Amino acid sequence: MASGHGSSSVPRGGRDGTYHKERDAPPQPRCRSVRSLPDVCPKEPTGEGRGLCEGRGLCDGQSVVAEHDRWTVLSSKVNLPAALNDPRLAKRESDFFTKTWGLDFAETEVMPSFYLPNITREHFGPYLQEMAQRERIHERCKTICPNKDDVDTVSSITTNHDKSRAELDQVPKIFMRPDFALEDPATFNAVLPWSHFNSAGGKSSRDVASSKLLQEKLSHYLDVVEVSIARQISLRSEAFFHAMSSQHELQDRLQETQSAVAVLRGRTAAIDRVMCQGPLRAVRTALTRNNCVKLHNKLKLMAAVHQTQPTVQLLLSTSEFVGALELISTTKEVLQQELQGVHSFRHLGSQLCELEKLIDKMMVEDFSMYARSDLNRSLKDEPMVLEKVYDPNAASQKERLESLVFGLLRQRKLDFLDIYSDEMILSAKAIVSQCVAENVLLIEDIDTEVVTKLADQMRLMTFPQWFELLKTVFESFLLFLQKIKATLSVIKNVVLEVLASNQRNRLLEEARLAPSVQEAPGGSLLLRGEAELAYLTHEGLFISDALNEASRIQQSRADSAASATESFVSREQSFMSGDNMMPADLELNRVIHNIQELLHAASDVSHDRCVKVLTARAKDGSLERLSSAEFVCLSQTVEGFVRDTEELCGRRSVSLRGALQSQANRFVHRFHEERKTKLSLLLDNERWKQAEVPSEFQDLVNSIADGRITLPERKIPGPEDRKPTEFLLVNGQKYAVIGTVLLLIRIFLEYCQCVNDIPSIATDMLTRLSDLLKHFNSRSCQLVLGAGALQVVGLKTITTKNLALASRCLQLVVHYIPIIRAHFETKLQPKQFSVLRHFDHITKDYNDHIAEISAKLVAIMDSLFEKVLSKYEVKAPMPSACFRNVCKQMAKMHEAISELLPEEQTQMLFLRINASFKLHLKRQLARLGVVNDGGPQNGLVVVDVAFYTENIQALKSLDRLDLNMVEIWEQKR
Repeated sequence: MASGHGSSSVPRGGRDGTYHKERDAPPQPRCRSVRSLPDVCPKEPTGEGRGLCEGRGLCDGQSVVAEHDRWTVLSSKVNLPAALNDPRLAKRESDFFTKTWGLDFAETEVMPSFYLPNITREHFGPYLQEMAQRERIHERCKTICPNKDDVDTVSSITTNHDKSRAELDQVPKIFMRPDFALEDPATFNAVLPWSHFNSAGGKSSRDVASSKLLQEKLSHYLDVVEVSIARQISLRSEAFFHAMSSQHELQDRLQETQSAVAVLRGRTAAIDRVMCQGPLRAVRTALTRNNCVKLHNKLKLMAAVHQTQPTVQLLLSTSEFVGALELISTTKEVLQQELQGVHSFRHLGSQLCELEKLIDKMMVEDFSMYARSDLNRSLKDEPMVLEKVYDPNAASQKERLESLVFGLLRQRKLDFLDIYSDEMILSAKAIVSQCVAENVLLIEDIDTEVVTKLADQMRLMTFPQWFELLKTVFESFLLFLQKIKATLSVIKNVVLEVLASNQRNRLLEEARLAPSVQEAPGGSLLLRGEAELAYLTHEGLFISDALNEASRIQQSRADSAASATESFVSREQSFMSGDNMMPADLELNRVIHNIQELLHAASDVSHDRCVKVLTARAKDGSLERLSSAEFVCLSQTVEGFVRDTEELCGRRSVSLRGALQSQANRFVHRFHEERKTKLSLLLDNERWKQAEVPSEFQDLVNSIADGRITLPERKIPGPEDRKPTEFLLVNGQKYAVIGTVLLLIRIFLEYCQCVNDIPSIATDMLTRLSDLLKHFNSRSCQLVLGAGALQVVGLKTITTKNLALASRCLQLVVHYIPIIRAHFETKLQPKQFSVLRHFDHITKDYNDHIAEISAKLVAIMDSLFEKVLSKYEVKAPMPSACFRNVCKQMAKMHEAISELLPEEQTQMLFLRINASFKLHLKRQLARLGVVNDGGPQNGLVVVDVAFYTENIQALKSLDRLDLNMVEIWEQKR
């Protein structure tokens, strides 16, 4: 052990064998001694020393603190090495104190003082910065100037060591070996060479001399070793005696400490007897009472748990599934936490698990039965839906549904909507079958025993009968959807209530945690104050901790008992206490989405079943053979049902609309083909003569002019009906028309009326109407311009009157094309406006046709002029026969077209005819060589031209026509 420095008080031995500490010893010269020191056994205290301790004992009442004032902390550097070097312990690492107070004493962690600050390196920062420069200067000086004492000590030690090494080198190495043992024959023979002695066993003078020499040599070796040992001891004598004196002083100090501890224990026992035993007895009594209270609460809890199964059965009998599940959950939690290990309840946990599984099955079966009974109840007898019935029975049914939904949500049986969906599909099928069966019973012509299939029975009905059946099906499905929406609304409200409850609980939890975070510093100070309580050795526990633990357990058990009691009160309270069992917000939002999707699916299922009714009727093509009015009624009824379901369910189902559109396409195709065929027959039988206009057609045209693009109601013929007129008045203009055009106007009004009634077929109907107008244009062109009427009708020739009448009819159709276009534009979507370009193409085709008719009329007169003027001769008499013939034919032409064509068109036509006449006359005059020279031939031509001009301007509406006959003469070059 290391001893103290020379500056410490070193004990010296006295004559009486005791050691006394020197006080105020003169300073000794400082020298560095060898620090290594062999272990020594402490010397037992002498009787005198013990008497001294007893003489200075605590019996005289002297204070222990006053006795210790003579001992300072600096004295421990002498006593601690001996105190920690007890050779009586088996393990050297064991502490002195563990021998008396047990191993736990050394391992106990001592709590740091709360009154001392935590010192870190930052606290010494300013000091280190201040002393850094001085330290660097000090280190530099130590390097340059080493300590003189250290140099002398090192040199003396080196000299002594070299001298001891030289002396020890004289001793043979065999004595220095670590395995040196004289028991070994080889070692013994090497140390004592018997070969030098007489082997006969006698003692000669030589043997004696050898023995003496060997003895002297061994003695010399011994002296050398003893001298070396003495030198080493002399070098370490001060440290050796210092350690010995420290050992004896430590023994004395320990005896004093033992006496002081004995006195302290006596006083502590007195304090314990006077001040502690009474309070501890009160504490033990309080603990006993707390234990009794806990036992009583435990027994009450066991009694409540014992009544779990009967209570669950009672709750299930009233459909309180949520309360039963919450009671089972609370009981299982109590069994796992509070009553764990109770032998009488060892099977209750598994029984509760089986009961919970049974409740799951019961809830699923009850929900399925509820959905089946609710969806299949009569719609006529009980038309009111669930939320609108105010009798107590309906209220109980609603509460039953809410309880089922709460229980299914709590058990995370989120697929219960699939059960409702399956029942909904089956109920929808039953609705159609029931409606068909009820309507068939009212029809005597259908034998249900012969015709068993529903589709065949529907096809045997007349359209009014089937239409009534369809309306009945629509009404039933509307009530069906209202009932489903009411049920789903109840389910959705339950889910929203659970979602709102989860959010409220989350907000309350956050509000509860916020104050605890703010009070955390105060709580830590309270814990520190509790940690400073005195340590009481009553059964090895902190009494304060025991009381805190008891109060905490009692509070938790009281809370659990209160929650168990509340679970019996109502379903809502049990739901609030078991919110952690409910699905998360994401799952609840998914359930809400599924509820909305289920309502959409109900709408789709209803539409699909109605499509079955529609397609079953249309299988034999009966719907295609409907009249326009009947199909319009069907379309309006279907559109009304689709609109009602869309408003009710918030979804635009397309299946029924698609089926109606398919039937509408077939209807439009048949509708168009009938009218196209009718128009073709009318045109093929048309003789292209002006027809009288009945008053109903004039009223039809007048209604169109007023903006009513519909078919007026048929009037019953009466005596006051107006007579037919010769012309059709349209916006003040007269139109000479044929009978086919009048019917064509009525036909395209029928197209417009269908679009009004069935807007979904507007695009298809527009295309078909365009085809009809094109067909009229092309067929009339074939019959008139192409002279097809000669073979079809048997006309002898196509007259100018026929041509003019055809042109005027085409103009009437062109007049109505923009009106039809504007009407269809109001029925189309903006993205469908591109189909309106068909009307532009039709208008262009009609105008081209009209222009061709005008050109045909001009061509007729052109051929006449060419034939007549080719025979023209400039000679008397005047006017010539040629000009008389031309004027006669032009008068006939005017007479034929003036009543058919408007005045402006007639003037334009005759201007073109006059231009043709001038061209042919100019050619003939040029051929005859007649020039405008004022000669006789020129005069004759002037007379004929004047006759022609006078006759032309004498015609009706041509008096102001500028014929400009000067152009007939060749210009002079």
